[in-house]
Amino acid sequence: MSGAHGRRHAAGARRAAGNGRTGMPGGVPDAPGYVPGAPGYVPDEPGYVPSAPGYAPGTAEFAPDAPLYAPNPPDFGGDWPDLNATDGPGAGPGTGPGTGPGPGPGTGHAAPGSKGPRGGAPRGRIDFGTEITASLVVFLVALPLCIGVAVASGVPAELGIISGVIGGLVVGAVRGSTLQVSGPAAGLAALVAETVMEFGVAMLGAIVLFSGILQIVLGLVKLGRMFQAISLAVVQGMLAGIGLPLMFSQLYPMSDSKAPGTPLENMAGVPGLIADTVTNPQALIAAGLGIVTIALSFMWKKVPGPVRKVPAALVAVGIGIAVASLPGVEVNTLQVGNLLASVDVPGAEQLSGLADAGIITAILTFTVIASAESLFTAAAVDRMHNGPRTRYNTELIAQGAGNTIAGVLGALPITAVVARSSANVQAGAKTRLSRTLHGLWLLAFALLLPQVLALIPISVLAGVLVHSGWKLFAPDEFPKMWRQDRGEFAVMTLTTLVITATALLEGVLFGLAAGVVLAALRMSQTVVRQHIEDDTAKVVMAGNATFLRLPKLIDALESAAASGKPRIRLDLLGVTHLDHACRSQVEEFVAQQRGAGLRVELLMPDLTDTGTTVPAAAEPVRDVAPDVELDVALGRSNVERDSTEVWDYATVGSAAVGGMGQMPSGSGPGPTAEWFYLDTRPMPGAPESPPPLLRRGRDWAE
Repeated sequence: MSGAHGRRHAAGARRAAGNGRTGMPGGVPDAPGYVPGAPGYVPDEPGYVPSAPGYAPGTAEFAPDAPLYAPNPPDFGGDWPDLNATDGPGAGPGTGPGTGPGPGPGTGHAAPGSKGPRGGAPRGRIDFGTEITASLVVFLVALPLCIGVAVASGVPAELGIISGVIGGLVVGAVRGSTLQVSGPAAGLAALVAETVMEFGVAMLGAIVLFSGILQIVLGLVKLGRMFQAISLAVVQGMLAGIGLPLMFSQLYPMSDSKAPGTPLENMAGVPGLIADTVTNPQALIAAGLGIVTIALSFMWKKVPGPVRKVPAALVAVGIGIAVASLPGVEVNTLQVGNLLASVDVPGAEQLSGLADAGIITAILTFTVIASAESLFTAAAVDRMHNGPRTRYNTELIAQGAGNTIAGVLGALPITAVVARSSANVQAGAKTRLSRTLHGLWLLAFALLLPQVLALIPISVLAGVLVHSGWKLFAPDEFPKMWRQDRGEFAVMTLTTLVITATALLEGVLFGLAAGVVLAALRMSQTVVRQHIEDDTAKVVMAGNATFLRLPKLIDALESAAASGKPRIRLDLLGVTHLDHACRSQVEEFVAQQRGAGLRVELLMPDLTDTGTTVPAAAEPVRDVAPDVELDVALGRSNVERDSTEVWDYATVGSAAVGGMGQMPSGSGPGPTAEWFYLDTRPMPGAPESPPPLLRRGRDWAE
């Protein structure tokens, strides 16, 4: 080793040692792949992790999902690793001499070709004690939610438990998202209730069945990522539109009353509900239990650590059971039947109804909403931990498999649930074992202790769902969105209002359309200026010219034509994108005005080819004054214009062609071409030294 080479390695060793002192990867002498005999190893430098030669992150063998690779620190989007378009850990032989499975350069990264869990899951054996404890925590959170969602959906409570069992034992066992927990979700309660009211409980199984099959197909054709190509404002608006009606609908069972019907009717009936509750002592007790449940759900995070590990919903259920058992208390409690007897397999009658347009619409709605909610939740859960990342296509197939089985059994649809997933992460789970076991505990409890479920007051479960609805509504997100982006705030608010006033599918489609329109408007950042000077009406256009800006362009062109000047100049050299509609409008205007006898000079942004073959005997003209604005628009700088021959001409109904230096042989203006000099004088009011066009997404003129 040369002296310089050795000094570089010694410096690298000292940096690695510093990393070891600060706890950064790479400062751990006994890290996996540590090779004391690697080139450049300095034995007296603690914590040195050698940089194996040949390690090249840019090569095909580079595996960002190798062990200890953690691309998502706090606030980093958890879905980043899947941008590599792989659904499994990278594998392959290392490259370069002496690399083998050794670590990356001074960071503790696994070398190319090493195998391991995605997203930086540590190697080692499963901690069964932690996984079992986490599964019990998830079970305690899931039990009241499964029952509450079933009651809110207008179906027997047993169907909610069956869906929870399937979410654990089926979806939980598939290697899609390691820590995400699935089951019946409050977000679909309103949609399920509408479907049951319109088509009946028996038809629900067939709808869920074919929704699951469609999810599997979407996962197999790799469309799992498609559901992430949705504006965040639409997603938040959808969640708020789900949460707001859910809260108002559950205020009625929280007081042992029946909800009137639609979300708007439920909202309008709240004053009458309060009056009836105050005058009815038993309804007042039920409402009190619901209020206590909501208060516990909000305040439980302030309880001391050891006690806080018990879910607030479970504590509320315990209080509700105790109060309901007191003499003189007559509140409605949960009615639970035989779990196996509640299974209702879709028959020929239900399958024959699939030709109905309403049933097909319901299947598509369930598929889109359940898939989107599951994959959005997966992205949120990935941000909660540094373990393996979600494989979106695999997770979509897993959700489809769960819904297929749930449909066969006539149960509720299944999606990923944030509350259970976050409880799983906070309980310390690291593998799929915890979420799978929670389904087993649900099944055992429902089969062995069904009499306990019959003691739970319905008002307590309604209180749990009111709290869930408030979290979905997330009122703090509205002012936050207003401060960040008022256009997105409008999309979010409109999505929420349309869902509340109509239905979930209509609201989501409206929000998507509004998001697309907003994006198109923002992409069409066009500046059109008009100026009259001497005998010329000038129109200068810059930015992205799309059909959305046609009215503005047409106004400018018509004003130029109405000016009465004998010459019109259209300068579009600053246009970065010109769609077909705008180009056609400009060319038609030019042809029309030239046909009327006016002289129209057209400068188009396409300066490459007109398809014209003409004699090369054209005389160049000299442009002796620099055009600063044109240079900025074309990206030119330091052009010696006072001594360079510049040729420039325009053709009817086509792009202008220009260049510098000698005219290319075999091409040039025809005998009827119209010559003109470029007007190099700046427009009144224009900045003397304008910044580049579209810098930071905004046009310089604005």
